[in-house]
Amino acid sequence: MISDKNIKLLQIPLILISLTLVICGLRWLIHDEPWILDQLANEERLNMSFNDLFGLQGNQTLSAYLTQIYRFLGLYVLGIGVLLISFSSRKMLEIIIVRKRILIVLGTLLVSNLILAYSWIPNSHFIYVIWISIAFYCISLYAHKKY
Repeated sequence: MISDKNIKLLQIPLILISLTLVICGLRWLIHDEPWILDQLANEERLNMSFNDLFGLQGNQTLSAYLTQIYRFLGLYVLGIGVLLISFSSRKMLEIIIVRKRILIVLGTLLVSNLILAYSWIPNSHFIYVIWISIAFYCISLYAHKKY
């Protein structure tokens, strides 16, 4: 059985990552213009401001389309956060196969998101969120290895 100290070292970072995902997902779900949450990086990627983009002929419905895409993104990010929270209980983390799969999938998601962020939106503040999440993940991974 895993010790209380190791389970907390494993569990707390996973819960913090989960809460970050839930908050980000909720922000994208409820914000009137969710693409504005990362405006600088998005405008840099587009090589134009949103005002210029929405002002172009034929782009009158673009804001509604972007809202729809960000709502789906928010829903999936929120869902992943809730799923991770639900699998971060002590009983679940004591099951080695569950713990390994959580750590493998979460590690893969974090690293791939970091690569994509640096490739597509290198000035995004979300890169800092990902790095902090990776640091938390490493703490959980350390606790898993100690077990």
